[in-house]
Amino acid sequence: MIKDKIILSAVVLTKDEEKHIVDCLESISFCDEIIVIDDNSQDRTVEIAKKMGLKSFAHSLNNDFSEQRNFGLSKSSCEWVLFVDADERIPENLKKEITSLISSSGRDIKVNGYFLMRQDVLWGKKLEHGEVGNIKLLRLARKDFGRWEGKVHETWNINGKMGSLKNAILHYPHENVSEFLKEINYYTTIRASELHKSSITVSWYDILLYPIGKFILNYFFKLGFLDGIPGLIVAIIMSFHSFLVRGKLWQLQNKS
Repeated sequence: MIKDKIILSAVVLTKDEEKHIVDCLESISFCDEIIVIDDNSQDRTVEIAKKMGLKSFAHSLNNDFSEQRNFGLSKSSCEWVLFVDADERIPENLKKEITSLISSSGRDIKVNGYFLMRQDVLWGKKLEHGEVGNIKLLRLARKDFGRWEGKVHETWNINGKMGSLKNAILHYPHENVSEFLKEINYYTTIRASELHKSSITVSWYDILLYPIGKFILNYFFKLGFLDGIPGLIVAIIMSFHSFLVRGKLWQLQNKS
């Protein structure tokens, strides 16, 4: 009997994710291969992955998420690769859609990648509006048709025709406001450095007006207020994110 060729790899980036990793890995157990790329975790993340019989590779992030994802891409052995973060879950309806699309019977040979919607669930509230209310991310693609680019807020640039899936990844970010603020402080430092290296500059009115405009857009025009208090907190903190990027960029350009 000839064994079926493995088709789908899942790649998960981790860093001290012992609280979330089991739920994440169980949600992608339908994949033919699961690869964990770990950024020197100090908790039981790697131990848990190994106990579940999964491939785990230690690889320092070095403030470059694209390089981390491309490393994971290089370790995959399947035709298709699905990227899932440790705080994300693949629900049953999305599993069925993915397997149907990339199976030999349902496959469109002209499509090299698929955008997936992402549904944020923050402190028990599904966010339907605002900045995160209509997010689509390229997370499923053929391995050999592109690479990830950008040190943070990275994108997977795939050559060829793209498609979109109907069902959404579930995303459970930020256990509390303190964690939310800690994460954006980290991400904005990387982003400001990346912009500075690209010779992009910022003025006082960018620092002042862009975050205000972003809040008005996301909270009022994109109806973030309909998501209640979580929607308000997201709108404020993501506007603060924009302020931090520009403030840190201003500091960098004035040190030069």
